[in-house]
Amino acid sequence: MKTIFPKETHNDWVVIDAAGQTVGRLATRIATVLRGKHKPDYTPSQAGGDYVIVVNAEKVVFTGRKLDQKVYTRYSGYQGGLKTTTARVMLDRHPDRVIRHAVWGMLPKNRLGRKLIRRLKVYAGDAHPHQAQQPKELEVA
Repeated sequence: MKTIFPKETHNDWVVIDAAGQTVGRLATRIATVLRGKHKPDYTPSQAGGDYVIVVNAEKVVFTGRKLDQKVYTRYSGYQGGLKTTTARVMLDRHPDRVIRHAVWGMLPKNRLGRKLIRRLKVYAGDAHPHQAQQPKELEVA
């Protein structure tokens, strides 16, 4: 069998409302749409997915005691430069980074993954500046 590469890809824009959604389950759905696995012409080595707009990122939900137990870390590169932040603080200060971090963990860590993460647009509120692209509403169950 020969591998078939699509000649041209159709990149649509979809809007996902994150209000009341669990972070991990939402991130898996977003990663699937970004990679294009929901399309019949999916090719693992090509960016054939859609652009994703996530609104209401500040209203996502963590299950259990993750708000206080989950820790986000960043390292400056210097000795003693490890900074930690709990999920509760991160959700209050930067709700867009919570979703972006979860989705990035589900994408490939190479050129393709870096290209795909740029197609993710996350907004804390319910407004976004991408009306010109005529995005479709995507239901996440």
